[in-house]
Amino acid sequence: MYHTWMRYFTPSPVHHRLGLVCLGVGLQHGTLPAVGPRTLDHHVAVIVGAGRGWFAAPDGRRRPVTAPALLWLTPGVPHHYGADPATGWDESFVDFTGPATATYTELGYIEPDRPLVPLADTARPRATVGTIARAARRGNPLLEVETSAAVHELLVALRRARADDATGQDPVLAALARDAFLPLSVAEHAARHGMTPAELRAAVRRGAGCSPKDYLLGIRLGRAKELLAATDLPVAAVARRVGYDDPAYFSRLFTRRVGTAPVRFRDHQTRTVPGGWSTQIPAPDNPPLVSGPGP
Repeated sequence: MYHTWMRYFTPSPVHHRLGLVCLGVGLQHGTLPAVGPRTLDHHVAVIVGAGRGWFAAPDGRRRPVTAPALLWLTPGVPHHYGADPATGWDESFVDFTGPATATYTELGYIEPDRPLVPLADTARPRATVGTIARAARRGNPLLEVETSAAVHELLVALRRARADDATGQDPVLAALARDAFLPLSVAEHAARHGMTPAELRAAVRRGAGCSPKDYLLGIRLGRAKELLAATDLPVAAVARRVGYDDPAYFSRLFTRRVGTAPVRFRDHQTRTVPGGWSTQIPAPDNPPLVSGPGP
């Protein structure tokens, strides 16, 4: 069983002059069918937030994929991948192109020679994909510009999230983000890092400008919003996935912090982000094609 929401659109030639343009965005969850083998004419960033699967290089050799991870699909390079049927995975993706991709590649933000990239954390990249999905509502007059700006933001967020590169990352914050969904108190988080609660509070205050409790809560609620918007999981299941065994407590906390109950939040997202849910996705050997800019 799987669920999917996606939308594709074609920016005009003038929008391509922004440097990067978004061609499509999608959120998928469950035991998804394998994709490919296929070759595209644009870039796709596939963010695997949970679960596991496999990715096949052009030579046909399969490599295991364990979340959190990034799949870079680059123009002209064959690719083939899929979720493990036993576990499925949570996936969000963004299709994009534009002249700035050459510069981002030169700077190492896009890695054609490294299609499978382990990530330390997916909170910021997935939040950026959520921004693109919200901007993709039908009738939004700023759609192309908003999504273009978010693609720039996504490439920066993915660069910061690479597991083997702590550039710009506070190690304490990265560790807290990684463990945010575990049922641990602030004191237990501190002990895991050989710190006292006071030392942890000081470190998080320096790095994030808030308390450890608020930092962890922000990550948990951000993930809860994604699950509510991108899946049909019951609220109780969403609560468990983000670290709360008591769904009633989670609902009260979500309502107090977000300003609306989880069920109302999901209903609002369904109305404002077009497409809804479907159990159908494009055939792996015949993906939706998006035309490029005119001559």
